[in-house]
Amino acid sequence: MGSRGDAYDNAACESFMASIKTELVRRQTFKTRDEVRLTAFSYIEGFYHPERRHSALGYRSPVEYEKMLKEDCTETVLV
Repeated sequence: MGSRGDAYDNAACESFMASIKTELVRRQTFKTRDEVRLTAFSYIEGFYHPERRHSALGYRSPVEYEKMLKEDCTETVLV
């Protein structure tokens, strides 16, 4: 994501990887790579984006945050 040695650029990615390892990978065992891919996709699209609250987003889910931003932009344009 960023230049070598620049910790700030990779912080979001590292936080995501820590979350997925803690909340998904370490709680179950997988038999095949396809099972891991399907489970990871289901976790990200079914829970992480629509439901999981993030402190960096004011304890909103990414979907809620994007909806709020879109509404704010619409209100700004209308004013």
